[in-house]
Amino acid sequence: MKTDFICPKCSGHLLVGDNIVLAASTKSDKRLWLILLSPELGNYTSIFHPEFQVEKGEKVNFFCPLCHNSLAIPDVNENLVKLIMVDKYSEKHEIIFSGIEGEECTYQISEKEYKTYGDSSELYDAFFKTRHI
Repeated sequence: MKTDFICPKCSGHLLVGDNIVLAASTKSDKRLWLILLSPELGNYTSIFHPEFQVEKGEKVNFFCPLCHNSLAIPDVNENLVKLIMVDKYSEKHEIIFSGIEGEECTYQISEKEYKTYGDSSELYDAFFKTRHI
């Protein structure tokens, strides 16, 4: 089995081809746009419509494109977004990443491991060292 990504709210599958498909909006543009993210942890490339403009430091609100629920985890930090990754061994991992444009930080959390990715990972590291999501 290949690694998969699912919505933590509806358990819908979000990996299509070689991309994670999410819906996104910003405070200045409340329309929902589709955004494609790399499933490779630590790879911060994304693909989206050229009219979807996001400024560095701006918060992007992410939603499941299937159930339309927010993927934010405001009880931890309003800037963080959560997905579930199922690896090739069928083990589940919480994948947390920043919704702030330009903040490159991702956390992989499971019973067996805790990994960080990205140059900005120290920004939210304290939230995960003291509590499990």
